[in-house]
Amino acid sequence: MSYLPESTRYTHLPYRRCGQSGVKLPEVSLGLWHNFGGRDEFENGRAIVRAAFDAGITHFDLANNYGPPPGSAEENFGKMLSTDLASYRDELFISTKAGYYMWPGPYGEWGSRKYIVSSLDQSLKRMGLKYVDLFFSHRPDPEAPMEETMMALDYVVRSGRALYVGLSNYSPDQTRMASSILKSLGTPCLIHQPKYNMLERTPENELLQILKNEGMGCIAFSPLAQGVLTNRYLEGIPSDSRVAKGVGFLRQEHLSAEKLEKVRSLNELAGSRGQSLAQMALAWVLRHEGMTSVLIGASSVSQLKDNIQMLGKKDFTRQELLLIDQILK
Repeated sequence: MSYLPESTRYTHLPYRRCGQSGVKLPEVSLGLWHNFGGRDEFENGRAIVRAAFDAGITHFDLANNYGPPPGSAEENFGKMLSTDLASYRDELFISTKAGYYMWPGPYGEWGSRKYIVSSLDQSLKRMGLKYVDLFFSHRPDPEAPMEETMMALDYVVRSGRALYVGLSNYSPDQTRMASSILKSLGTPCLIHQPKYNMLERTPENELLQILKNEGMGCIAFSPLAQGVLTNRYLEGIPSDSRVAKGVGFLRQEHLSAEKLEKVRSLNELAGSRGQSLAQMALAWVLRHEGMTSVLIGASSVSQLKDNIQMLGKKDFTRQELLLIDQILK
């Protein structure tokens, strides 16, 4: 049967303006980093994407290296677009990235104009698209001139390959410099995608203020700290978890007894608020006025819906925020 999205899909989620741009993004966006690659169950990923769109999630975030294997998440999403969402392309906000290793040789990673343009062309081919709505520089190149990378981003917009550009994993100083160059070229940076969650608060030190000053939006990735800020590890490390399997950035040595004790305390507070720990952690990220959207992953439709339910209780009392700070210290 052909897919027909819910007619009420735009009544569920609030949308926030992205910095000083005309773009609005849903408060919850779906990332396809895990669970959508060639080694995953295609129909499960397809069901998650459908459920996301039905719930009003219009922003789908990918990267050239998402999978595994690299590129397969874009290929699978391209199939979903062609079978389910082609008629709704103008309702979708699709982003992808380039920066990490994709092919051998000197042009297969980092931030040269050669790599960035070639990679985006490959991404468009994999997804069957003429353009993406947003294209990120996935990480800064420590050797290439910043001007070259930013000129490449400017070029992909002017050539019609992307409508907007963004940055990910850039330090505060790098962000300020990149934004200045892009503005001078006439292609302002739309958004920054930093790692931000209760256990990783580095962006609060300087980055979030820079984004406000530059008129950029912010979308947090890893808001649940690779699953640590869920009920997944409250009783230890399950054998089928990402940590045990060595998938992603999280390793067993990162889960100290002290950190797990903090997570248990946060879980108790979430329970007193009538939320799961994951729901409270997502709401906590969105509490910041400069946050445009929170980027979640999902391994099932039920997990997706459970995370979205945090929108029913996003507010925190001053006492709750102080208690969270005490726990995290």
